[in-house]
Amino acid sequence: MIFLDSNIPMYLVGAPHPHKTEAHILVENAIASRDRLLTDAEVLQEILHRYSLLGRRDEIPTALRITLGLVDDVLPVEQRDVLRAGEIVRLPEAWSARDAIHLAIMERHGIRRIMSFDGDFDRWPGLSRVHEV
Repeated sequence: MIFLDSNIPMYLVGAPHPHKTEAHILVENAIASRDRLLTDAEVLQEILHRYSLLGRRDEIPTALRITLGLVDDVLPVEQRDVLRAGEIVRLPEAWSARDAIHLAIMERHGIRRIMSFDGDFDRWPGLSRVHEV
């Protein structure tokens, strides 16, 4: 199981960038390896937020369609995830609220790998970041 972070589909949809090709290869490798890709509802919200903020609302349907097409399931954000995220953000490592939600959900579902270009996830014990081709 691999958790799909929001930056992967956003690089797939976005303008040319060095991570765009890398994102394609990472996703293709995961599919070829038959890895189960999962994400959470917060990732979908992040995509909505970011594209709205950038004034690129016309790209939202494509970004959501690509994300939903890549993943096997979208995990809900439950009350216990928010409570656990509340504990995580109070840790000395100063996690962002969004990352803390993802960590809480991954922890609850036993997900130990995340596909992301966000190096902050390297700080979470026992979590392996899929980010190099």
